[in-house]
Amino acid sequence: MSATLPNTPPTTGALLAFAHQLADAAGAVIRPYFGQSLAVDAKADDSPVSIADREAEATIRALIAAHYPEHAFFGEESGSRASASPYTWVIDPIDGTRAFLAGTQEWGTLIALCEHGIPILGILDQPVTRERWVGMAGVPTTYNRSAVHVRHCDKLTLAEMSSTSARYFTPVEASHFVMLADQCVRVIEDGDCYAYGLLARGERDLVIDAGLKPYDILALVPIIMGAGGVISHWDGAAVTMAHYANIVAAANPELHQEALAILGKSL
Repeated sequence: MSATLPNTPPTTGALLAFAHQLADAAGAVIRPYFGQSLAVDAKADDSPVSIADREAEATIRALIAAHYPEHAFFGEESGSRASASPYTWVIDPIDGTRAFLAGTQEWGTLIALCEHGIPILGILDQPVTRERWVGMAGVPTTYNRSAVHVRHCDKLTLAEMSSTSARYFTPVEASHFVMLADQCVRVIEDGDCYAYGLLARGERDLVIDAGLKPYDILALVPIIMGAGGVISHWDGAAVTMAHYANIVAAANPELHQEALAILGKSL
């Protein structure tokens, strides 16, 4: 049964509470699998997928279908369900499956809600370490229910930068990424969604990625912006369901512009 009447828009508070419910439910599915030896399948893009990914997404999808059947859905593992609704839930049950399978903490469940293709709500949940970032348009980002903010760093030469993996860059993109990396004080590879969480709570200054899908990044947009950071595509345009592949997330506009000046030349 729908949580709302067919023509009544859900309230912001109801949507946020429901997003927390989704994260809680997914975490309950995922936790028992962490640290276990799981069978792993390779998807068409050679990325790994396990029973934990599939069951967590199935749980989220079923809850959305039960409570908001009028909303659209787009998940990494089970694809999309179209709808005339302005709302779309975009889900990555385990962003960083390689890290999850390796038993490290740099992964998380990503839950985004988009309105007309624009991300308005995002949750990054690490169910094993019990960390949760929540971002909403126009509201300060929280980490475990406390407000967080990016740190002050306005020079590349002082910046710590993260990127998920160089294997996702084209040769041209990689060459410009190296130009940027050479100017930073430190570059950390790996991290997936977790690196964006670290930026939001003041432990990174830049996160650069390429070759992303909507479910890899949309939940992180409200989190970065609500923490005082800046996030865009490499061309400087906003990140939406239609424009999402190459990402620059920065602690402030100055770093963002310096990064764009280098990376934008690769487009």
